[in-house]
Amino acid sequence: MKITFLGAGGWGTALACVLADQQQHDVVLWTFEDDVAEAIQTKHVNPAYLGDVELAPSIRASTDVSEIQSADVVIVSTPTQFIRSAVNKYGIDLTNKRVVSVSKGVEVDTEMRVSEILRDCCGVRSRDFAVLTGPSHAEEVVRKMPTTVLAASRSIDFAHEVQRLFTTPYFRVYHSSDVIGAELGGALKNVIAISAGILDGLGMGDNTKAALITRGLAEMARLGEEMGANPATFSGLSGMGDLIVTCNSQHSRNRSVGERIGRGETLEQIRKDQRKVAEGVSTTLSAKKLADHYKVEMPIVDAVHQVLFEGLSPKEATNLLFTRPAKAEKW
Repeated sequence: MKITFLGAGGWGTALACVLADQQQHDVVLWTFEDDVAEAIQTKHVNPAYLGDVELAPSIRASTDVSEIQSADVVIVSTPTQFIRSAVNKYGIDLTNKRVVSVSKGVEVDTEMRVSEILRDCCGVRSRDFAVLTGPSHAEEVVRKMPTTVLAASRSIDFAHEVQRLFTTPYFRVYHSSDVIGAELGGALKNVIAISAGILDGLGMGDNTKAALITRGLAEMARLGEEMGANPATFSGLSGMGDLIVTCNSQHSRNRSVGERIGRGETLEQIRKDQRKVAEGVSTTLSAKKLADHYKVEMPIVDAVHQVLFEGLSPKEATNLLFTRPAKAEKW
């Protein structure tokens, strides 16, 4: 098949490598960035997003939208907040296309998940949509470190197809029909990861982070269930699995943003020197809006929101969380 990625960031490039290893697909990375396309096409590297990792020569890169229109499967790997604008600006037509999202986030202005954005602006049908998500850093996948993820689609046949498409000896894919849970797990864990980074920046210990991860997962599951997800999904790869790796890894941009904030930097300072997008910053805004809309208590999300956008200091936020009224543990 011809498989085109809408976006040539680190994660999209890593997944292109997974597909190229099978040596049976035409794999194309589409990007609007001329320098990125040229580096991939001529030097087989993506230094802007993936360092000096050598890419398979069979992976092509292009800025030509026709590469998307002629694809059998389109992989959406653009940061969530830019999907709608990219589709509109470049006239990308995904009508009747089979689409797999590997983006993690919720659109701030609309509170839409990626599946909803693509249905709204491109008419992508539920039966033609899948999300691929889970604990998976690009830096490890390109080095073929064993990784396990989840493919979720309302169409179990398409979920199986995506599972077969991406499975390799080092990249194992499970399947599910819970699109809502899979998308929310991948998005909300980035907010909790920012808070985990803040704890790292403050010099807190393992006890503190373990509490944060556990209670953060409870918040994610509460909101997910209210929005129609299966709460059990959050105990799996797209919930607990992704949360653990993102809250602890040196590769996590969201954790790193939180760590820098915990050390005293401002969000504006951090954004100035970052080319790669930390999805959790925007998702914090979306998560707060969703929590308010569905009337779900999410104290960690609320604390992160106050630190990022309302001027609350990291130390004050931590103190507020730990001095909340005592209560029974509820999942």
